[in-house]
Amino acid sequence: MSWLSRNAARLIGAASAAGLVLASAAPAAAQSVIRDTEIEGIIHEWSAPVFSAMGLEPSEVEILLINDEELNAFATRGRIMGLNTGLILRTDSPNELLGVIAHEAGHIRNRHTLRDGAQNAGMQPLLMTMALGALAIAAGAPDAGAVLLGNSQYFGTLSALRYMTHQEGEADNTGARALEAAGESGRGLLTFFENFRSQEVFSDARRYPYFRSHPLSSQRIENLRRFVAEQSSYPKSDSPERMAQHALIQAKIHAFMDAPNTTLRTWPESDASLPARYARAIAWYRDGQTERALAAVDALLAEQPQNAFFWELRGQILFEEGRPAEAIGAHQKAVDLMPEAPLLRINLAHAMIETRDAGLLAGAVDHLKRAAALERDNTMAWRLLSQAYASQGKEGEARLASAEMYFAMGAEEQATQFALRARDMLQPGTAEYTRAMDIVFASGATQDDVDALDRRNSRNRPAVVPVGG
Repeated sequence: MSWLSRNAARLIGAASAAGLVLASAAPAAAQSVIRDTEIEGIIHEWSAPVFSAMGLEPSEVEILLINDEELNAFATRGRIMGLNTGLILRTDSPNELLGVIAHEAGHIRNRHTLRDGAQNAGMQPLLMTMALGALAIAAGAPDAGAVLLGNSQYFGTLSALRYMTHQEGEADNTGARALEAAGESGRGLLTFFENFRSQEVFSDARRYPYFRSHPLSSQRIENLRRFVAEQSSYPKSDSPERMAQHALIQAKIHAFMDAPNTTLRTWPESDASLPARYARAIAWYRDGQTERALAAVDALLAEQPQNAFFWELRGQILFEEGRPAEAIGAHQKAVDLMPEAPLLRINLAHAMIETRDAGLLAGAVDHLKRAAALERDNTMAWRLLSQAYASQGKEGEARLASAEMYFAMGAEEQATQFALRARDMLQPGTAEYTRAMDIVFASGATQDDVDALDRRNSRNRPAVVPVGG
C-alpha cells in the first residue's frame, strides 16, 4: 500500500469553476490519498459492469481511496469518486460496498455535481473549500488538498451542503437500475442504509459525515426498498470469491492503518484464514519484526506463487528494511506477473535507484517511463524519473521530468519554469524539446511570454570577454 499523489490536475479542474477563493476553515484530521494496486483492482473489477450499465466509461471513473476512519464518500466533477477507508471497513458485504459505489456513480451520471454549481448560493462553502483543496495541491500538498476536496461538507454551513432529497432518490434509483442491468442485487445499498437508519434522528454533530451530505429518511429507505425488491437480481447473493476478496480488502486496510498490536489481537495466530495470515505478515513488518514478516510472506507465496501482491509485499518489506538490492527480485517478479500495473513498476524502479548502482539506472528509467505512460498524472513516477535522469547526467531530461511532475500537480508556474530550463538543455526538434514547450503553453504561457523571458535572460547573461582582449 502506497501513499502516492494522483489526479491532482483533474481535482484542480473540479474546483476551478468556483474560482480560487480563500476562506477560513477549521483544521482537518490528517488524511491522505492512498494507492494500492490490489484493492483498486478488486473494486474496479466489481464496479466496471455497473458503470458500463449506467452509460459511464469505466476507465474514466476515478476512484480515490481516502485514508480516513470516518464513514464517508463523495463524487465530484471530472468523474472522480472518493471512498474513505472508514466506509469500506463498515460495509458488511461486497454488495453493500458496490451499492454505495453505484449510488455515488448515480450522482456522477445525473450530473448532480455540476447542477449544484456556483449559481446555487447554498453551495458556496463547498465550492470555496474545494478551491482551498486545489490551492493546497498546487502548493505541493496533495494530501491536504485531497482532504479538503473530499471532505468539503465539513466546512461552512453544513445544512447548506446537503443534496436535495429528490437528487438522493435519483441517485438511488440510477444506481439500483445499473446494478440490475449488470446482474447485481440492489439489496446491498438498502441494507447499508438500514444499518445506519439511526442517523436519521441524530443531530448534524452526531451524524457520520456521509449522512450529513446524504441525509437519510424513512421515506427514502422505503422507496428504495420497493424499487430494488422488484428487480430480478434482488435475491442474488455475493459469491464466495467476492466475500473472500472483501475480507482480504478489510484485513489489508486494518493491517496498514491500525497499530500492529491491534491487528495481531484481531487476527491471532489461531486464525489460519488467508486474510488473517496476510494481516499478520503486514503487522509484523510494520512492527519491525522483519524476519518473521518475511517468513509469513514466504508461506503465502508457497501456496500462491503467482500472486503479484505477495511478491510486492515481500519487496516492500526488504526495501523499507534498507535492503533495496534484495527487494529487486521480488518487485521484478510482481512486475512480470502484472506488467500493466504502474505502481508495481514504480516500486521496482525505486529499489533499483536506491541501490546506487549506475548499471541499473537505464532499467529504472525504462520502468518509470512505462509507468508514467500508463498514469501520466502519477507524480511519484515523474519525481523518481527526474532523480534517475539526474544520476545519469541527463540534466535536460531530469528537468523535463520535474516539469511533468509539477504539471500533474497543477502547479503551473513551477511546471513552466522547469520546462523552460529543460528546453534550454534539450536538442531542438526532439520529442523531449517539443514536450517541454507543450507544457509551457499548456500551463498558460504565450509565445510572447516566452520571447520576453528569453530576452530578459539574454540581457542577464555575463558578457564573454575575448581571450587576450
